[in-house]
Amino acid sequence: MMEPNYSNRARHIPPHLASSMTDTLPLILLLLAAAVVAVVIFRTLGLPPIMAYLLVGAALGPHAAGWVPDTEQTRHLAEFGVVFLMFSIGLEFSLARLYSMKRIVFGLGLLQVLATVLAATLLARFAGIPWLAGVALGGALAMSSTAILSKLLTERGELDAPHGREVIGVLLFQDIAVVPLLVLIPALSQPLEAMAEALVLAGLKAAILLALVLFIGQRALSAWFYLVARRKSGELFMLNVLLITLGLAWLTELAGLSLALGAFTAGMLIGETEYRYQVEEDIKPFRDVLLGLFFVAIGMRLNVPQIIGQWPLVLAILTALVALKLVIVGTISRMLGSSPGTALRSGLWLCAGGEFGFVVLARAGDVNLLDAGTLQPVLAALVLSLMLAPLIVHFSDRLVFRFVASEWLLRSMQLTQLAAQSLASDKHAILCGYGRTGQHLARFLEVEGVSFMALDLDPERVREASVAAEAVSYGDAAKKETLLAAGLSRASVVIITFADIGAALRVIHRVRELRPDVAIVSRAREQDDVEKLYAAGAAEVVPEALESSVMLATHALALSGIPMHKVIKRLREMREQHYALLRGFFHGATDAGAHLADADQPRLHAVTLTPATWAIGRRVGEIDLARVGAEVTAIRRRSQRALKLGADLELIEGDVVVLIGTAAAVTAGEDVLLRGR
Repeated sequence: MMEPNYSNRARHIPPHLASSMTDTLPLILLLLAAAVVAVVIFRTLGLPPIMAYLLVGAALGPHAAGWVPDTEQTRHLAEFGVVFLMFSIGLEFSLARLYSMKRIVFGLGLLQVLATVLAATLLARFAGIPWLAGVALGGALAMSSTAILSKLLTERGELDAPHGREVIGVLLFQDIAVVPLLVLIPALSQPLEAMAEALVLAGLKAAILLALVLFIGQRALSAWFYLVARRKSGELFMLNVLLITLGLAWLTELAGLSLALGAFTAGMLIGETEYRYQVEEDIKPFRDVLLGLFFVAIGMRLNVPQIIGQWPLVLAILTALVALKLVIVGTISRMLGSSPGTALRSGLWLCAGGEFGFVVLARAGDVNLLDAGTLQPVLAALVLSLMLAPLIVHFSDRLVFRFVASEWLLRSMQLTQLAAQSLASDKHAILCGYGRTGQHLARFLEVEGVSFMALDLDPERVREASVAAEAVSYGDAAKKETLLAAGLSRASVVIITFADIGAALRVIHRVRELRPDVAIVSRAREQDDVEKLYAAGAAEVVPEALESSVMLATHALALSGIPMHKVIKRLREMREQHYALLRGFFHGATDAGAHLADADQPRLHAVTLTPATWAIGRRVGEIDLARVGAEVTAIRRRSQRALKLGADLELIEGDVVVLIGTAAAVTAGEDVLLRGR
């Protein structure tokens, strides 16, 4: 049997294809290398990667270095980024979620987009731009950055704040509005007499397509995915997702609609099935890479020399964009019943442009609805507004307090109510967060008669808890005035019940700044977060993964027939290995018998060594705690998690010394550590 002659096959490759492959590969490598370097730099600086892709496109594109040509093939490839982005939005589309936020989504969101489009159209006509192009410009400028703002809301813990809900609702409507805009823009490029017919035809096509897909395709797609999933092949599942996404996008384009509408519809369909989350994870790498390529293609359209020559116009568009959206969002929010502070915050958060603005502008440019003279300064203004968005958000609170007098009064009333609520509490616990974990913890504290003051940023949760006469107040636990009003100076422990590592670190930093001697117990979602929380100053950290595995192991041992006393012993040993503050306590936990009074039962007490503490600089063996009946069971030091307890260990400032003994013994032991007597 003859071996295949690969060299002869190579010689038969058509010359134009061989040339195309050899020309394309260096360009792809150049783009990949530049994108990797730029994204690393921008991530390090805390800037959005979108800016890195735009910068790469502008630097390497035809208007600058000229290394990457702005060809039709490049634009077609970049359009797949939009396809997968719209698919992701379709996956997250939920009628139930829309209904639950209908006042914000279809009130503030709809009115904001319509008002921005109308204002932009009027300004465009005033500037001599055709009104149809003004509609496209208005649609692009109405968008805000979902990627940047949702990330900032999460990092700042403001998702459940009044302005946070408004921002998310408006972003949700903007994401949905992109779909009809992408269908509308090609129709706007038609001659005026053909436009109405094109719009009606496009609307009918979209309605028929959506009706067929939603009422017939949903069941068929669910059954088809079930057949594919039964093969238990990740490769087949991924191929099927790509087939459905690109297939529906192709069908909508054949029907004279956009690729994006088909991708959005495919996402909606799959989002209603039980395979949604698996699809979302599988599609994410394709979406991110191709979307990056799309923004590179947008950057290639930026004519930097032309923009520099038009810098007064760019700054004027940027100023008009920010001011116009600030006024529109703030005014509509106020009309819909929001407080002046919430309305101004929402306006400041949403006043910058967004990544969907580039999508709409690119579509308008492709159908020649906008000429280069109009497109270039608007693109540049959008890029600058994206860079300004995090800065505006950072100073939003200061601006609100500066310009809204009632905000000071409202904040003062909240703090006064919080202070009045906590005034009667002494040696109480401060719960940062009152979600499910916080509420379960509160029940334990109530049973043992320990008073607590809970802080939460969800106004509905706070309102419901207050109606039930629970000690919960609205407030940000990372703010100095909130912690002081909650009685931090009198608290015995601060408990962080949420798993957001960024928010937890901010709370620990603020607590340590205000009262370094108070004990902090924190929750951690990931094992990697544990060290960060210890280093920040937490006395103890409870990792969710550890507790889950401990309880799984305990139940598994018990159901495997292991005697219960051995199971309990193993449970104690596992916990003792990981929680230094409880080390040495488990062994005597059952020795003290139920006949003893509460005052005679052994208990733990944490003492933080402040700068003026007597014990600082002394070794553990030098401190005579035995005479008062107390014993050191653990020492927590910020810089060291696994600190070995021994008589030669020298105590330093900031150490948390955990004493064990009766109530009187640990109180006397604290006096010995602090004053030496």
